[in-house]
Amino acid sequence: MPIGIKQNTQSNKNTQNIQNAHYHPSTAQVHAGFDPGSNADSVTPVVYPNAAFWLEDVDHGHHVANGDIPGFLYSRVANPTVGFLERRVAALDGAAEAVAVASGMAAITYALLNAAEGGGRIIAPYDIYGGTFDSLRTLLPRFGVTTTFVDDINDTKRIEALIAGDSPDALDAEGRNAPVKAIFAETVSNPRTVITDVEALSAVAHRNGIPLIVDNTLPTPHLFRPIEHGADVVVYSATKALGGHGNAIGGIVTSGDSFDWANGRYPQFTEPEFILGEAAGRAPRSFVDAAGPLAYIRRLRLKYLRLTGAVLGPFEAYQQLLGLETLGERVSKETASAKTVADWLSRRDHVTTVHYTGLPYGPQRALADRLFPLGVGSVLSFELEGADAADQTARAKELIDHVRLFSYLANIGDVRSLIVDPANITHREFTPAARAKVGITPGLIRLSIGLEDPRDLIADLDQAFDAAYPA
Repeated sequence: MPIGIKQNTQSNKNTQNIQNAHYHPSTAQVHAGFDPGSNADSVTPVVYPNAAFWLEDVDHGHHVANGDIPGFLYSRVANPTVGFLERRVAALDGAAEAVAVASGMAAITYALLNAAEGGGRIIAPYDIYGGTFDSLRTLLPRFGVTTTFVDDINDTKRIEALIAGDSPDALDAEGRNAPVKAIFAETVSNPRTVITDVEALSAVAHRNGIPLIVDNTLPTPHLFRPIEHGADVVVYSATKALGGHGNAIGGIVTSGDSFDWANGRYPQFTEPEFILGEAAGRAPRSFVDAAGPLAYIRRLRLKYLRLTGAVLGPFEAYQQLLGLETLGERVSKETASAKTVADWLSRRDHVTTVHYTGLPYGPQRALADRLFPLGVGSVLSFELEGADAADQTARAKELIDHVRLFSYLANIGDVRSLIVDPANITHREFTPAARAKVGITPGLIRLSIGLEDPRDLIADLDQAFDAAYPA
């Protein structure tokens, strides 16, 4: 499989092994996955805008196409610049391998379908991003993949019962007990910042031969590395805090190498695949035969990325690589500022509830201390006071329309501070019943805290509150 790049035999010895070295995160975010000596001695990642790559001669081309030697064939499958990003994120995430795609939603779609294709169920919480909820509720069922939504993804007894089929919710539309193919959750939920107990949930999943797939977009690998806590597959919207500048759409799927994809529940990984066997002049082989514990991530690249084509462009990969170089510094400052703003909001008149698990109180305090000692990220939300839904809607409009520093955007993780009303923008896909379950009300406001001084952000919010609630 073409995922490497030929080494320049004249390169400096000190640079040849940079992409394979094991570094601490602050070093890896700058150096991992890129070898200057193999890229004209450039110390910054090089943009390769090629659609296709020179194959030298017939024998060499056949070997590259068959995956016998490292190299590149066509950028829909792999590209050097995109490869730099994949290796860097994999290193930061503690993953065995990564695949970059065109958006975070493409990453979620590929990750779930790769596990659940052919039919089956996914177990997921209601408390997730609106686009993800819409996909799970309305789109994936058209591909034979249904979702059982739960109120509390950390209720492991409930999850165990759903896997066993001991619940009416375990039945599909035809009344059959559809097998569970994956558990999916956000490590820190958007917008309420509820923490998933990845360790407990992965233990339940693995007892039943099921992978745990998590979206780690909000905390990033700087604050939490899910694979180290038992997750099998991790997805990111690189558009958010990974890239950090709001200038490039992208997504990443990373994978560990400990899940047994040959356990009988996932025939797509053990059935013979023509391009791995006969097309390469070999005996029939499956993805498990060819890649062992990397069967999942290799199949995601060769079947989903190659055949459905949600390709990340090299320039977008380059922009995200530049953003990654300051990941730890950005996320640390933004997280500290988010805690300061959340604390101020918790004492501000006309705020009824603050949703930020990073505050030093709340029902998940012990879990936060154990899994997120560095904090839960830059996103928080709060509920505005209002006599009724119409009053909340009017107050939210006034507050948003009067901020000066906060930008009204449907994004998070930017260096700029952002504000949005989820009920109208980011979670508008939620049904009324689902909104009620997770508190997506007209008075809910979500903030993504950037790199500005928190004193200025608080002053901006304060004057906007005065406009929304005039004396």
